[in-house]
Amino acid sequence: MLRKLLTTTALICLAGGTALAADLPSEKGPPVYAPPPPPAFSWSGVYLGGQVGYGWGTTHFVDNTAGVGLNGLSQSGVVGGAHIGYNYQVSQFVFGLEGDVNGSSERDSTFDPFAGGYSLRENIDASIRGRVGYAFDRVLIYATGGGAYGNFHTSYNGVDAFNTGRIGWTVGGGLEYAIDNNWSVRAEYRYTDYGHTTDFPSSEGFDAVSHHIRDNRVQAGFSYKFDIFSPPAPIVSKY
Repeated sequence: MLRKLLTTTALICLAGGTALAADLPSEKGPPVYAPPPPPAFSWSGVYLGGQVGYGWGTTHFVDNTAGVGLNGLSQSGVVGGAHIGYNYQVSQFVFGLEGDVNGSSERDSTFDPFAGGYSLRENIDASIRGRVGYAFDRVLIYATGGGAYGNFHTSYNGVDAFNTGRIGWTVGGGLEYAIDNNWSVRAEYRYTDYGHTTDFPSSEGFDAVSHHIRDNRVQAGFSYKFDIFSPPAPIVSKY
């Protein structure tokens, strides 16, 4: 009889303790919310910026009448201007189109026994180029190339002056780094060939002088990428 009484009492205490434990507040806090990771950076979008650098080139002169070469020029100076473009990123590859326009102080002059004194100055230049690059997240290595335009002022003995616009080609490459989702900085090298052009100075003892103009430049620049016309960021669900 005593054994049954003790067993019953133990079962009652165990049931009461379980019920009491069920009524106690839980020590577990509310679930912790983890914000979604930010969307991956993309180079896609319209951008606008500026650049400044140093240009140097060579111009070879030929006396077409006598068929002899004349003293060449090595023009050099500061270049700077603005650019606008659009990039589209596919995986790690970036494809784009860019146009730029620059003012230039590149110039040089010389004296030749056959032609006397003459000089050349580059006033402005512009280009429309394609860009192809490979992105390491915010670092972009790219090649660029396309058509170029340059305006040149040539003077002979201070008497005959010619302003000539030349269309040529340009090619180069560079490195660009995105500081944040909008701002980026770049460094670039380009080579440009404007082909041959011919002047007809009346003050000379020959009918025509032809010259071939080439240009090199290194420049640094910055760009601001607009959020318009860029692909939407990926949607991340919240739970």
